Amino acid sequence: WRDGQMALRWCAAGMIEAGKQFRRVNGYRHLPTLRAALEAETAKPVGPVVHNDQVNAA
Repeated sequence: WRDGQMALRWCAAGMIEAGKQFRRVNGYRHLPTLRAALEAETAKPVGPVVHNDQVNAA
């Protein structure tokens, strides 16, 4: 090899060949909705957790 370009070409050729066998994930159209819901949920403020509750076992 004269430079790293050969390795890059081989890598690109391998990715193109592998891409022919990729399949879409079921429900991929709903991913933007899922992302928005997850971002909204993780943006909520989180308060301190208190573990002082007493539990009576039977």
